[in-house]
Amino acid sequence: MTNPILNDFLPIAVLLGIAIFFAILLPILSLNIGPKRPSTRKQQPYESGMAAIGEAQRRLPVKFYRIAVLFILFDVDIILLVPWAITFRKLGIYGLVAMLIFMVIFILGDIWVWKKGVLEWE
Repeated sequence: MTNPILNDFLPIAVLLGIAIFFAILLPILSLNIGPKRPSTRKQQPYESGMAAIGEAQRRLPVKFYRIAVLFILFDVDIILLVPWAITFRKLGIYGLVAMLIFMVIFILGDIWVWKKGVLEWE
């Protein structure tokens, strides 16, 4: 007798094992087999055909991170809205009220962010 759960997940486990095997094997092969001819010119940073001026990494303003966090919040909002919209009729009035409360809180947060000027780009 075989376990039905094992039969369902065996192909996924095999595929995961193959992916992990190649993820480990290919970088090791690349380091050991690939050509190694370093030179000072090859070690210099290269950007658009121009010589690098200053440090390679510069500090980004906090505004970029704020926008990234807001983008993630909008994504989470959509991720929650899609399943709710699909099961809207099954949830009934409770699902409608719960989503209305969620959306009111989310919209108030959006208004607060807008009033704070986080969405302004200079």
